[in-house]
Amino acid sequence: MSPPVPHTSPEPPPGDRRGARSSRPSRGVAIQRLTFSDMPQVLAIERRSYNAPWSLAMFVLETAKSGGLCVVARAFGAGEPGSASGVALVGYAIVSKYDDAFHVMNVCVDPNRRREGIARGLLEHVIERAGADEARLTLEVRPSNTGARGLYDDLGFLSVGVRRRYYRDDGEDALIMWRTPATLQGRTYDIPGAEDEGRGGTPGSRGPVPPDVPDLTGAPQRRGRP
Repeated sequence: MSPPVPHTSPEPPPGDRRGARSSRPSRGVAIQRLTFSDMPQVLAIERRSYNAPWSLAMFVLETAKSGGLCVVARAFGAGEPGSASGVALVGYAIVSKYDDAFHVMNVCVDPNRRREGIARGLLEHVIERAGADEARLTLEVRPSNTGARGLYDDLGFLSVGVRRRYYRDDGEDALIMWRTPATLQGRTYDIPGAEDEGRGGTPGSRGPVPPDVPDLTGAPQRRGRP
């Protein structure tokens, strides 16, 4: 199967970054659109980071969808590890659009570049592009991943439910988190399946859940990552 171009947007085509939008660089890091030429570096980081990494097919399927926000963090500097040109890919975020909400599918930072604020920068960029305080975003996160949960809390995400045995590598549950105009006020009235606590409801969103997709070997894999 020939992989499709992984991103469809009004931005420049893959391989042409001269006009690519980027966020303001922070400590030599800029957030830019993911291109197909980035896939080898993305896969290398993914495989160093997870026991059950996404396959190339999974990345291609997500990034080929229109309306999504798929970005990478590039580090610029002389002698930057991983690149003779002084530019290295150090993280990425894969975000798909479902109806009127954005689903954060995969956020990952090179193990050697963590705790530098790169994941926060990726997510802040995505939130701004999605509509800032008017945006509706959702994600799943492991209860055991306290670092990620703290970051999502800081960015305005609110935990509203649980998906049982969501992660197939070890069967761990996933917390469902949303960031919407309501959650920024500590409420849940604008989340599917959850009623505002002030009206006597109980948060329990299922959210926009994409189906599992096969990897290159044909084995189904769960696509949620954060």
